[in-house]
Amino acid sequence: MYQLLTDSAVDLPYQTLAANQVDFVSMHVDIDGQDFNDDLEHHFDLDHFYQKIANGVMPSTAQINIGQFVEFFKPYVAANMPILYLGFSSGLSGTFNSAVQARTMLINDYPGAQIYLVDSLAASCGEGLMLLDAIDKKAAGMGITELTDWLTNNRLRYRQWFTVDDLNYLYHGGRVSRTSAAVGSLLHIKPVMDVDTAGHLRVVKKARSRHKSLETLADNTMATLAEPTTPRILIATTQAEDAANVVRDHILQRIPQAQVLIQKIGPTIASHTGLGCVAVFSLGNTERE
Repeated sequence: MYQLLTDSAVDLPYQTLAANQVDFVSMHVDIDGQDFNDDLEHHFDLDHFYQKIANGVMPSTAQINIGQFVEFFKPYVAANMPILYLGFSSGLSGTFNSAVQARTMLINDYPGAQIYLVDSLAASCGEGLMLLDAIDKKAAGMGITELTDWLTNNRLRYRQWFTVDDLNYLYHGGRVSRTSAAVGSLLHIKPVMDVDTAGHLRVVKKARSRHKSLETLADNTMATLAEPTTPRILIATTQAEDAANVVRDHILQRIPQAQVLIQKIGPTIASHTGLGCVAVFSLGNTERE
């Protein structure tokens, strides 16, 4: 018996985690000088947050610190419960490093503690899809060591394609340069991006129209599916449901039995993408390069 843990960058509904007895630790979001916990919409009003962005607010985020992780892990450690934490990409946040340091501190106090950590090298529902697979494998009887190894060995097979409608949020979050944001906006370029092997964002294509960028998300996803008949695919969006539906329909026209779910992007990720982001997540048949 062991406990699965994650963080709120996972962008799955609170109810999904609660129903599967997965505990999570909240990222921090600053809005107009006020600090809020990203709690997967348990209490946080995501639609109100989206409206703030629409009104021009530029929110910021802060990583989960070492003390939070110690408090998060400690009740399980003190109860001799082995834990497996699946965390937000170390290539995008210092959060995972905080978890590593918290583990070291706790093992000093509890030498027999079983604390397993997996850097997802993913964000949003890329991390979320990994967690859903971990839930399934745990339910099927996979032990904590084996599951840790499986997630670590397969994390680069999780494909993450996304596009944004406004490059200024990626610039504000330090993801693209000022020049790239300005030129892209001027030329109406819609970048298609993914996550590299170190968990960093990168631009892989510059589409000349919104529709073309959405088609590319779907095409890139379908080209590398590990299970091409009934794959589980997550689409995440920040108030761009019509665009997300375009991607979903494009996939279902080719793969009618695909399990395609559309989710909201939470405030941690939305703070860096702005409104209009559409992202597609799947398990691929090869590792990303």
